[in-house]
Amino acid sequence: MESKRQQKVARVLQKDLSEIFQRDARHLFNGAFITVTSVRISPDLSIARVYLSFLAVKNREMLLDLIREKGRSIRQQLADRVRHQLRIVPELNFYIDDTADYAAKMDALFANLDIPPAPAEEEEETQ
Repeated sequence: MESKRQQKVARVLQKDLSEIFQRDARHLFNGAFITVTSVRISPDLSIARVYLSFLAVKNREMLLDLIREKGRSIRQQLADRVRHQLRIVPELNFYIDDTADYAAKMDALFANLDIPPAPAEEEEETQ
């Protein structure tokens, strides 16, 4: 369970990283639309796990590697934004958010289920 402080810092990081990816650093990633879906931060606020979602991207793994390579410059841009709110800017670890893929897979599984119809109420009363 995350503390209130962790939740607040995670929200600030998510907001600022979203702006960095969508405005300031978009040219670094060939115009790919990158969304920060969530941020999880360690209890000591030193490590942030950043989950990203990509649109209009053919190779997500290659883009993730590029983001990891540019991690220092992204962290520097983040530091410029949060320097008055945080004493230490956390180390950023980037991951692909696969919840949309997982949800689509679960929807497909549920759609393929063969559920027999429930017996009629009249049949239940006669038995």
